[in-house]
Amino acid sequence: MGCPARVLVVDDAQPSRSAIRALLTHRGYEVVGEAESAASAIDAVERLAPDALLLNVHLSDGDGFELTARLTAAHPRLAVILTSADFESSFYRRAAEAGARTFVPKAELITLDFAAFWR
Repeated sequence: MGCPARVLVVDDAQPSRSAIRALLTHRGYEVVGEAESAASAIDAVERLAPDALLLNVHLSDGDGFELTARLTAAHPRLAVILTSADFESSFYRRAAEAGARTFVPKAELITLDFAAFWR
């Protein structure tokens, strides 16, 4: 995947999507869209063909780990970073098992080197 990655932001909270969009745009990434649910994320991946997803673990209509497994099975080159404001240590293992590049607590996104995971 060339840099900058084309990113889809998936989070059920509009303030989170806006903050993440601003962070990614500031870092030079092209945010190609936003989705607020698992269903809308599946649709957006098909329509927009992003290189990467920044995906919240908790969605109103699904689980981010299950969604990651589904999307990465269908789109093996899709680079997913899972995130959540509240998390458990098992999230790191579960993210890897689902096919995500990593799990990052939302509070740590500001310092994350996205390029290390979206190559």
